[in-house]
Amino acid sequence: MTLADVKRGDKFQIEFIPDDKIRAQAMRFGISEGSKVICQEKIPGGPVILKRNLQEIAIGRKLAEKIKVGK
Repeated sequence: MTLADVKRGDKFQIEFIPDDKIRAQAMRFGISEGSKVICQEKIPGGPVILKRNLQEIAIGRKLAEKIKVGK
């Protein structure tokens, strides 16, 4: 399952971020492989908004389709 497949309110774990550059950028926001996050919102045709602790991060739809997640 990818990040693009999650629904609002789902809790899940990031399993795989495909690109080193994207992985480094996500780590700056406190998200890495193994992080447990919540789908705060999913904008139709737009980004997936993740919440971890008190921080919210918007991930573009095309990138979300490449990030593997598990429950």
